[in-house]
Amino acid sequence: MQVMALQISRIAARASVCVLSRIAFQAAANSPACARRGVNIACARPRRFSGSPASSGWRGVPVLTRCRSVAVLLGTVGVSAAAAAVLSSSAVCAMAARPPLNFDSDKSDWKEAKNKLLSMSLEERRKIYKTDYISLDQVPVWKHSGTTSAKPFYKANDELNQKISLFRGDITKLEIDAIANAANKTLLGGGGVDGAIHRGAGPLLRKECSTLGGCETGEAKITGAYCLPAKHVIHTVGPIAHGSVGETERQALRDCYNNCLHTATKNQLRTVAFPCISTGVYGYPPEQAVEVALKTVREYLEDNSAQLDRVIFCVFLKSDENLYNSQLPAYFPKDEFLKSKL
Repeated sequence: MQVMALQISRIAARASVCVLSRIAFQAAANSPACARRGVNIACARPRRFSGSPASSGWRGVPVLTRCRSVAVLLGTVGVSAAAAAVLSSSAVCAMAARPPLNFDSDKSDWKEAKNKLLSMSLEERRKIYKTDYISLDQVPVWKHSGTTSAKPFYKANDELNQKISLFRGDITKLEIDAIANAANKTLLGGGGVDGAIHRGAGPLLRKECSTLGGCETGEAKITGAYCLPAKHVIHTVGPIAHGSVGETERQALRDCYNNCLHTATKNQLRTVAFPCISTGVYGYPPEQAVEVALKTVREYLEDNSAQLDRVIFCVFLKSDENLYNSQLPAYFPKDEFLKSKL
């Protein structure tokens, strides 16, 4: 009962602030006293009033300043100092009663949470993470092992080679600009890496995703990452192959990687990690998926290397790690390796 009474008092206080504030402004605007003092209410008046002072034209103005402004206007139209003081106190209580932002609650405003997180320092953000984190300097640049028989498809380019990493581990722990999510068309979470990303990010990720209208195969859409160490999640929907791959499936998978990379660079994100897209329940053969991933990333970097610092291929299975290690030298060869194959 005490909690309910407190909630009712807060609602009443906020309502009184908004209603009395509107009355004060309207009355003051028509007051002879304002005319005598040269007060221009039209310039000072907020654009609109609502049930929440934070959503009105007062945004960005300190609470005490707002209350004092209303008190001055009330005094202008003859409201007593005592009454104005009561109103000011009510305003302070109503505005201060707002609960702290909870980044792991679906009751919070996802836009507010997203903007707040992006404005935080790294130290502040780390207090929000729901998991351990792995910083970029803990993910080494991929190095040639010299044990593959793959024939090089491209010229050696050490600058591009320095932008590639192969990481076997949990993609949700990477503290980078963006991680790609192998999502389904609803974008509302699922199994595999999709489910892991949603669990790690918390309910606000689903809340934001519900506003995006889904995602078609090959497309990419970006959201905040909320309680994850990454700053953003780039969602893409891979093709369903079930073991049978034609040009339609290959092009759709190329689109997934291209559109994720384009979304990253469009949003000035310089580090991005990819899971193995479509190789799980969607049935795209891993050995073919690796070739599409490496070829697409290599060709994108050829034209956009200055816009990206690191592309991380993130795998969970040892077999996928072996596939990447065997094929990476063909797409990102070194000079010595290239000469030995000619």
